[in-house]
Amino acid sequence: MNKTSSFDARRRWLLQSGATCASALGFGSVGNLLLGTRPAHAADYKALVCVFLYGGNDGLNTIVPTDAARHAQYGAVRGALAIPRERLVALPGTEFGLHPSLGALSAAATAGHIAPVFNVGPLYAPLTKAQYRSTPNGAALKPDGLFSHSDQQVLWETATTQSQERSGWGGRASTALGTVNPVISVGGNARFGLTTLQSPLVLPGPGSTFGAYGLQPADLTWAPRAANKAAIDAMYAQSQDTVLANAYARMQRDAFAVSQRLGSLVKVQPGGSGANPAIDAAFAPITSGGRITTALGRQLYQVAKLIAGNATVGGDRQIFFAQAGGFDTHAGQVAGSATDGEHARRLQEVGDALGAFYTAMRNLGLGQAVTTFTQSDFGRTFKPNSSNGTDHAWGNQHLVIGGAVQGRATYGSYPQLVLGGADDVGSDPWEQQGRWIPTTSVDQYAATLLGWFGASDAQLDATLPNLRNFGTRRRLGFV
Repeated sequence: MNKTSSFDARRRWLLQSGATCASALGFGSVGNLLLGTRPAHAADYKALVCVFLYGGNDGLNTIVPTDAARHAQYGAVRGALAIPRERLVALPGTEFGLHPSLGALSAAATAGHIAPVFNVGPLYAPLTKAQYRSTPNGAALKPDGLFSHSDQQVLWETATTQSQERSGWGGRASTALGTVNPVISVGGNARFGLTTLQSPLVLPGPGSTFGAYGLQPADLTWAPRAANKAAIDAMYAQSQDTVLANAYARMQRDAFAVSQRLGSLVKVQPGGSGANPAIDAAFAPITSGGRITTALGRQLYQVAKLIAGNATVGGDRQIFFAQAGGFDTHAGQVAGSATDGEHARRLQEVGDALGAFYTAMRNLGLGQAVTTFTQSDFGRTFKPNSSNGTDHAWGNQHLVIGGAVQGRATYGSYPQLVLGGADDVGSDPWEQQGRWIPTTSVDQYAATLLGWFGASDAQLDATLPNLRNFGTRRRLGFV
């Protein structure tokens, strides 16, 4: 599932009318979007960057064991999908390696700035196979809509086990920590950044116009446009008859202020006016003719610019959301060999973009201040299907990248590679596919990230409702 369609529609709507500028900034309270109300403190600046891999990334081929015994077990079940040990990107200090398409992350791996986190998924509380088999659907202990794209995307983005939850854990963290900005999304209006009162600040890609078409600062040198803008400002400055109308007028005023403040920064492209050489150099491997060549690359280039310009964006804590799609690899996951095919192509885009972003943060001297992490709907079955692909599963492996990350180690429990074993939900032979029951919860994963970000235990409990069910094992220690 790809979220870009809603993003594109939102952008077109914004460009068509100056009166709808506030819509790009959310439906709720926008008062805190008057950026610059709190100065940025460079010495204490931190950013979290979520990269959601829509469709259900095959984590078992993203992070692969390299020790002989476990790799032989992996290869025996995965068959044509198995990746040879000699092709893997080394993760020093561990007995694991990365898919060869993630070669652009080798510098981060060598520096000890990548942490593999094993068998993560939505959990209400720790869950054994016996408990899973005996718990009816709908009970608190069993998450809603297991193995369903839409449901599991919601559970990951909200850090809950209830698919009707509206607010995302990124949005709730922003509220709990009182950040100047809501979640800043370059990947559409995902639930990750939602709260009950506001939506994320959704930005278009590099080179795009952010704000009302024809009412940008450069347009106002023409007298008719300037008069039009003055009339709009006067209209929104008038006191209205109802609280709702006044709130709407305030949102419009704030939206114009934000777009005028960020518009020039959003518009910058590689090599263009205002471009940052440190960022452009990092993204050069995926830049052609002044344009980033991949969708995720463009999103992370935009994030890099916003982080570099954090004094303009405002606040010393910023949460970003980006996304890539196409990971629902039911067929053709590999082609010719396990290092070719659709999954390899998808991971190539991810690896190249993450590698460029990591280098950009290091070039800017902000490597220690920025932590990037992956999320995805679910993992995929350990056992391949009859179409040279994999099907929907549950627990998954994830990557955390950044200068503050404690690499050269692994986190969480790697699943037993035994079909029908203690980690597999399947019991009868027909259902023994390797759909691993998570041993680490989304709550613990998120709590580790947010603890580094500055959240107190009370703020973690307010943000992550199921965290208290995991006792003293609240954080995993990877950052």
